[in-house]
Amino acid sequence: MRTVEHELVGLHGFGGRFRPVAPGPFVLTAVAAALAPVRPGWLWAALVLAAAAGPWLAGAVAAVLPWTARHRGPSYWRLSERGLERIGPDGGGLARYERDRIEGLGVTTADGVLVVQHKFGTAAIGPLPQLGLEPLTLFVTARRLGIPVRLVHGEVSDLLDPALDEPGHPPGADPGDDEAELVIPLGPTRDLAAERRLLDQEAALLAAAHEDAVEPASPASGPAVLASAEPVPSRRRVQLLGALSGALGVVMVLRLAVDGPDGFGVRVAAACWVLASLTAVHASRRRSLVSSRTVWTIDRDTIEVSRRTRRGRPQQAATALAEAHPQARPQAPAEPTPEEPTPEEPTPEERGVVPARGALSVAATEIAALVVGPGLRADALTGRPRRSDLSVLAFDHRLRLVARLPAHGIDAFQLAHALADRGYRVITPGARAPRSPEYGLEGLPEIFARVPGGRLVVEDGGLGWADAAGEVVLRMPEDRLGGIELLTIAGHAWVRLYDSDGDEFFAAPLSALRISRTDLREAARREGLPVNDAEYDAYLNAAFHSAVSTLTLSADPDTDTDTDPNAGPDAAPALTSGLEPGVVQGELAAPPEPSPADAPGVLLDATRRSRVGTYGMSLLLAEIVAIVGAAWLGPDLGGFVAAASWSVPAGLLVGLGGYWLHDRDRPRLRVSPAGLAVVTRRGRVRWELARDRVAGVGIDDAAERMPRLVVWSPTGRVLRQVTFPPDLAELRRACERYGLPWGPPDADRPTPPPPEL
Repeated sequence: MRTVEHELVGLHGFGGRFRPVAPGPFVLTAVAAALAPVRPGWLWAALVLAAAAGPWLAGAVAAVLPWTARHRGPSYWRLSERGLERIGPDGGGLARYERDRIEGLGVTTADGVLVVQHKFGTAAIGPLPQLGLEPLTLFVTARRLGIPVRLVHGEVSDLLDPALDEPGHPPGADPGDDEAELVIPLGPTRDLAAERRLLDQEAALLAAAHEDAVEPASPASGPAVLASAEPVPSRRRVQLLGALSGALGVVMVLRLAVDGPDGFGVRVAAACWVLASLTAVHASRRRSLVSSRTVWTIDRDTIEVSRRTRRGRPQQAATALAEAHPQARPQAPAEPTPEEPTPEEPTPEERGVVPARGALSVAATEIAALVVGPGLRADALTGRPRRSDLSVLAFDHRLRLVARLPAHGIDAFQLAHALADRGYRVITPGARAPRSPEYGLEGLPEIFARVPGGRLVVEDGGLGWADAAGEVVLRMPEDRLGGIELLTIAGHAWVRLYDSDGDEFFAAPLSALRISRTDLREAARREGLPVNDAEYDAYLNAAFHSAVSTLTLSADPDTDTDTDPNAGPDAAPALTSGLEPGVVQGELAAPPEPSPADAPGVLLDATRRSRVGTYGMSLLLAEIVAIVGAAWLGPDLGGFVAAASWSVPAGLLVGLGGYWLHDRDRPRLRVSPAGLAVVTRRGRVRWELARDRVAGVGIDDAAERMPRLVVWSPTGRVLRQVTFPPDLAELRRACERYGLPWGPPDADRPTPPPPEL
C-alpha cells in the first residue's frame, strides 16, 4: 500500500491575468468605424476610439465576471492516484482516464506523443510539450504510481495501427517472462536506449534523495545572481514607442474629427492612422511581454527566480509564476545577510539587478536534486507550454516535482556551477558528445596515408616522410619552410608548419606523425631549421632562475679576501666576482612577475573587416544626417542642392574625423603567459586578469548574449567580456601557445588525436 501520494501537474498558463481580448477583430472594427460616414464628427471619433479600446475593455470585463473563468487561461493535465485528468481553467474536469483502468503509458520517440493503453482501447493524448509534461517527470511519477511506462520507436500513427493490437515483447525476452507481461501493445520495438537514459536519471534522483548532502569542495559564501541578457531594445523603449504611437493616433483622429470627416479621403487617412497606431501598440505590447529577464538568486538556503522587465524593477508576475508552477509558492525574499560576497562574485548592484519581491522561492531543505537541461516554459503571450533551451526541475526527497524553475536565456554551464558551488545536487540529462577538434588532417598529403607505417623525419636540411624501412619518400626543402612551432593542445603535442610568407599550411598532432616532441625539436635545431617551442624554453628559464636563486653573495665591504674570516677552514669561497663594494649580503632575488598588461606576448587587434565596417557605418549615418538636414533647411539656405553641396562633404569629414578620434584609442587584447589584458593604443589598461584567475577563453554559446567572446573563471562564471571582435583563429593560436585554456572550464573533453591516419 502506498503511503505517499504522488501528483504531477502539467505546466499551464497565466489564468486570471488581465490581458486584451481579440485585438485583431477589434482593430478591423476600428478601421471599419473610421471608414464609416458617420455624422457628427464627435460621434464618429467616439466610435473609432471605443472600437480601438475594445480589447482592453473586453479584457477588464472578462477578468471580473465569474462566468468567463473558463476562458481565462488554457487547460492543463494532471497525473495522480485518480488517473490522468485534464483540468479546465475554472478547476473543473474536462477529461479523465481512471487509474484502475490504465494498463500502461507510452511515449513515441519520433514525435513525442503520449499514448494511454486503457482498458477499453488505446488513445493518443497529444505531444508532451503541448500537455506541459516532461519525459523525466512523467516517467518518475508514473513509476511511483505503479503505471508501466515504455518508450517506443515510431510515430503515433504507427502505434495505433490495428495490426499491432497484440502485446509486444522486448527483443530477446522470453514471452512467458513476467517482464514481457508488463509490455503494453504500443508497437513491436521499444527504444531501450531512451529508457536507459531515463532510468539512469531516476537512479541519480534516488541516490540524491537517500544519500546525505555532500559539501562542495570549494563552497561559495555569498549568493550568486545570474540573469539573462538585457533585451535590445529595452522594454522601456518599446513601451514608450507604443505609447507614443497610440497617442499620435488619438490626436490625429481628434484632429480629423474637429475638421469634419465628410470627405472620403479624410476617412481613408483616419483609417490608415488607426491601423498604423493600433498595430504599433499591440506589437509593442507583445514585444514587451517577451522581453522580460529571468534572474536567479542562488543562496545556500533558498533559490529565488524572478522576472524583471528592466534594470532594478521587478515585473509584477508573482501570481503568474505561481500558477505556472503550482508546486512552488511565491515568497518574499529573506533579509540580506551581513556577510559580504566573495571578491569573485559581483554584487547584485554591479549586475544591475536586485532581489525582487514576490519571486518564486524554493527552500534548500525541500530540494533533493535539480535536473538542469532542456525543458518547458510558459509562453508569455498565450500562457501555453512551449519548448525551452534550458529549464530546471526541482525534486524533493520523495521524488515529487517541487517546482519548475524557468531559466531561458541563462548559460547552463554557469547555472550548474553556481548551484553545485552552493551545495545543491545537480543532475544533467546526459553527457554531450565529445568535442571534435579540428586536427587539420585534411591538409596532410595523400602520400602520408598511402605509405604504411610512415613517420616524419628531419633530413638534409628539411622535413620528410619516411616509410617503415626508413626511406624518405617525400621531402620538403628548407627554402619552403618558414617556421616550425611546437605546442600543446588538449594535453597532446602538436606541430604547426609555416611557409616562407608566414602563413600556416599544416597542423597535426605528433602522435599522428609518429615522432616525439623532443626528437623533432632537437633534430630541427641541429639542421638549423627555425623551430619554436615556447613551453620548453619557458621551462628552461624557470629551471635556471630556480637554480641561480639558491646561490648566496658575500658582501662585507671590510673584507679583502673572498672568504669569511669567521668561517671554518673548510668553508667555500663565496661568489664576489663582478660585484660592486657595498652590496648587501643576501640571496639573488628572482625578477618580479610581470603584469598581464606588460608581459611579452601577442597583441590582438580588431579585425580589419570590423573596423572598415564601422567606418562605413559612421560615414553612412553622417551622410544621412547631412542629407536630411539639407532637405529640411534647404528652403532657408538657398535650396536643397545648394545646402547639400556643402553639407554632404561636411558630413563626410565629420564621420571620418569623429570615428578616427574614437578609433585611435581603440582597445586591443594582450595574450601572454602572465594572463590576459585589454590595453588601448595609448597604453591605458582597461582590465587585466592573472593567469591563475583564467580558466577558459572562448565563445559563450548562451542565447542572446552579446558580445559572445568571454573569459571564464575556474568556477564557470564569466569574468570579462571582450567588446571588440579579434581574429578568433589568431586568438585560439595565442591561447594554445601561451598555455591559456581555450573553451569553457570543465567542458566536455575533446577527443584525442587519431593514432593512425
